[in-house]
Amino acid sequence: MEKIPYKIYLTEEEMPKKWYNVRADMKNKPAPLLNPKTLKPMGYEDLRPVFCDELIQQELDDTTAYIDIPEEIRNFYKMYRPSPLVRAYCLEEKLKTPAKIYYKFEGNNTSGSHKLNSAIAQAYYAKKQGLKGVTTETGAGQWGTALSMACAYFGLECHVYMVKCSYEQKPFRREVMRTYGAQVTPSPSDTTEVGRKILKEFPGTDGSLGCAISEAVEAATSHNGYRYVLGSVLNQVMLHQSIIGLESKIALDKYGVKPDIIIGCAGGGSNLGGLISPFVGEMIKGNADYQIIAAEPASCPSFTRGKFAYDYCDTGMVCPLAKMYTLGSGFMPAPGHAGGLRYHGMSSTLSQLYADGLMEACSVIQTDVFAAATEFARCEGILPAPESSHAIKIAIDEAVKCRETGEDKTILFGLTGTGYFDMTAYKSFNDGNMSDYIPTDEVLEKGFATIPDVKL
Repeated sequence: MEKIPYKIYLTEEEMPKKWYNVRADMKNKPAPLLNPKTLKPMGYEDLRPVFCDELIQQELDDTTAYIDIPEEIRNFYKMYRPSPLVRAYCLEEKLKTPAKIYYKFEGNNTSGSHKLNSAIAQAYYAKKQGLKGVTTETGAGQWGTALSMACAYFGLECHVYMVKCSYEQKPFRREVMRTYGAQVTPSPSDTTEVGRKILKEFPGTDGSLGCAISEAVEAATSHNGYRYVLGSVLNQVMLHQSIIGLESKIALDKYGVKPDIIIGCAGGGSNLGGLISPFVGEMIKGNADYQIIAAEPASCPSFTRGKFAYDYCDTGMVCPLAKMYTLGSGFMPAPGHAGGLRYHGMSSTLSQLYADGLMEACSVIQTDVFAAATEFARCEGILPAPESSHAIKIAIDEAVKCRETGEDKTILFGLTGTGYFDMTAYKSFNDGNMSDYIPTDEVLEKGFATIPDVKL
């Protein structure tokens, strides 16, 4: 067998030319989106005021397994793809583990994360439709940065509603968006009706992704020539992000490597879904078996403590309802939550896979997450994004288990991006000021109380 290199890259000929739609192979399909006013399943015409036409077709398609990647997008990929699949030899040595650890590194682009994979696709379809611009929300800022970059490439206007605490904590991320031409507004704001309503109900709030989504949707639907785009949760985003898992699988197959454990951080599901899609597809078909682990923050534990139910995708309750693991659209992350992954719900696709037992989930406290990030940075030379570091924490835990049992397992995790715009959070950890917050059952019940009673 050919010697496995430290970093595995694909040739241009080996690069995927189609995205993989795991829903086509799922025995239990994700439940349909519901109209927030009628609570009836939404079709193509229902979604047209909000989303781009071709993206709606992708959103609703649960029968086509492989969808062509347009040539214009594949040409853009050449700037930063294929991303490297890296063997973490130095981390393995530090841990004294017999496990083999690989990570798929998605931070080698200006936006600093995997988010560009879907941003460029959504901007392409918006431009193809002849739109003037798009609106969106962003939490930690990775998605807003990626979309700003993609819109600049296609000459589209971009308005980003950035969660207020991130807007204030990450001024440099904000300025990168502005450099690419985006208008950035802290959310909740007084520029929208729903923003003013949220500010009245939650005075002094630091915001949430649910709040920012509500504002972005209102802005898109109230301006001609605009549509709303989302960086996670939606089926279309899982489709675009499948490039991560497809590249990973091709690279591993090239050297005859089969991962035993696959780990991804989980907020709304974009990275996790993209990484695991082709692998879970094999599981569904009965061709392979993997242990798939979703790593989420203990302060926003959608999978591990949420309810599988229809819920609003946004705090303002203007977006479609999705059946997902949720903490309730009224759930507000703690102000001290510094590690991202702060969305109240989870992708419907991933929620169904979790409900069907095809993956498991665990939650981790943020001081442990940053300790793992620090250990990884000192071993592997990359300062990881806090979001990615949730997966790093679980990967380290699994590698230590192998050290204790002597098992020679192969671990694959997604390194979603870099943490160079997250230094406020790192400073808090380094100064010993970072705290761990785990919501009580009573706090969660307040969020659950906002989940509508919907039964289909």
